[in-house]
Amino acid sequence: MKVQLFNWLALAWDILLKNSPWMGWNLFLAFIPLFLSFWLFHSTKSRSLLWWAACLFFVAFLPNAPYVLTDIIHLIEDIRQNYFAWLVTLVLIPLYMLFIFLGFEAYVLSLLNLGHYFQQQGWVRFILPAELCLHSLSAIGIYLGRFLRFNSWDIVTRLDTLTAAILDDVLAKWPLLVIAVTFVAIAGLYWLMKQVTLGVILRFRQFSVTA
Repeated sequence: MKVQLFNWLALAWDILLKNSPWMGWNLFLAFIPLFLSFWLFHSTKSRSLLWWAACLFFVAFLPNAPYVLTDIIHLIEDIRQNYFAWLVTLVLIPLYMLFIFLGFEAYVLSLLNLGHYFQQQGWVRFILPAELCLHSLSAIGIYLGRFLRFNSWDIVTRLDTLTAAILDDVLAKWPLLVIAVTFVAIAGLYWLMKQVTLGVILRFRQFSVTA
């Protein structure tokens, strides 16, 4: 029994080692716009040329955060490896759920920081249009990344190839359908997690005041 348990634990560890590199890299990319949002939207910095350049960088990397939703395909592939049921239930699914939650929460917090900045500037009426615009750009970015294998930095390094791909491929009927479905998924999940996140933040502030 001890030998079998050791083998199961070793198998679970192998799964973690196999998935850690790409999950870590994708989370790193997902957290770039989050870190940028704190620098851009939670300070008194003037809107200098550097600030605008950082904003473009923020928008370019933002799709990496909701992109983690599409990594569910790797979970499906892992489940097809015929692992033990307990391994799927106690290791694989929690690992992927945590990974996806962290990545998408980075997206939610990034947009909340942007909304906070808009409120400070008196642009409250522009918050929803900005969110919808960024949902749309993220949906396009996810399609370009998942299906055409472009990266955020290709905007600089392969702009001509990226532009040609958008004109030749993305504007076709099937890609537009995929992008539309992705947009709905991002917008719906964002709205849900936004309410939960705001509730947690409010609760934390109330606790801090009463503590």
